[in-house]
Amino acid sequence: MLANGYHPTNGAPPTDAQQIADNIRMRVFEHVLENNGGYLSQACSSAETLAALYTHIMKLGPSQAPLTPQPFAGVPGANNPDFFNGGSYNGPQAPDLDRFIFSPAHYALVLYAVLIEVGRLGSDALDLFNQDGGTIEMIGAEHSPGVETTTGSLGQALSQAGGIALGRRLNGDTGRVWVYMSDGELQEGQTWEAIQAAVWYKLDNLGVFIDMNGQQCDGQMDSVMSIEPAAARLEAFGARVFEVDGHDIDALVHPTTLEPDGRPLVVLARTDPTQGIPLLKERAPKLHTVKFKSTDERERYRLAYLMTRRLYEAKRQNGDTPSVEMDVSTLDALYSMMSRVRQWRDDAQSKTQGMQLVNLNLQELDDILDDALDGQ
Repeated sequence: MLANGYHPTNGAPPTDAQQIADNIRMRVFEHVLENNGGYLSQACSSAETLAALYTHIMKLGPSQAPLTPQPFAGVPGANNPDFFNGGSYNGPQAPDLDRFIFSPAHYALVLYAVLIEVGRLGSDALDLFNQDGGTIEMIGAEHSPGVETTTGSLGQALSQAGGIALGRRLNGDTGRVWVYMSDGELQEGQTWEAIQAAVWYKLDNLGVFIDMNGQQCDGQMDSVMSIEPAAARLEAFGARVFEVDGHDIDALVHPTTLEPDGRPLVVLARTDPTQGIPLLKERAPKLHTVKFKSTDERERYRLAYLMTRRLYEAKRQNGDTPSVEMDVSTLDALYSMMSRVRQWRDDAQSKTQGMQLVNLNLQELDDILDDALDGQ
């Protein structure tokens, strides 16, 4: 359990968006370590945007779903009264409330972490991750917590959201429709058809956030099929476009506070897929998913997790919550020290001697860490 993670029995979830974003990264990082892999870079790039959406941007009602996710009840249909929709975790559908359409289904682990951090999902929900018969799926679907629509092979969510936004306007609803997408979806023709339709129908009740992390399954997007200049292309289609730092909460929120002007809103969140975990840079350009190749590699990441968590705790004790990260050189010094401690312990002639060596060198370890903290 994360030291700063939300647990229903520990009181209310945090309300500070940056703290929630930091917790999202750490919760996903912890899960990846415990399961020997997973979608980690997606948490690095999307944490602030999703935290901002759930705390500052979207107008949602209370969750209508249980904290402990239900098992899969079958596909929707007239003969299946037990079917339930994952969108219920985002609250009821009401004329004055917003709707959230989550497009990149492979970001599901991150979305579950968000729901946990804002108190809409139980802190033990990830224990059910990717289990047969469950709804906490690795690739989210319409029965997964927080996911209202299955978005197919990426690129379909914006079309669905456009239809919902048009229907809501015809009904006189005041609530907006928000979409979260990945930048790879701008390689899909359907995305541009959806933008064209949203502009034509003047759907200014539609807001789109795109994670511009520059990565896709096969590596850097520029090496597969460039989508740049994305802002100019979207503006040429008639969208209202803002290009912001995707790790700056205020910058993410600002465009959503402006008065609608008849155009769909698109926020291009320029992000770093290694934000908060610089060790990931060693895997570039293949950052789509993490699978540890050796025990040593996994231990390096485990140390990075422990040290980053301690940095967060130290910063919060001083009354602030900036994103912090430990540089790889410091991490390697710590890892080398820990390896020596283990070796000395294993080589010790007696348990007492071994513990003396461990205690002596843990003090040296603390000294290195204190120097790192002083330099932050």
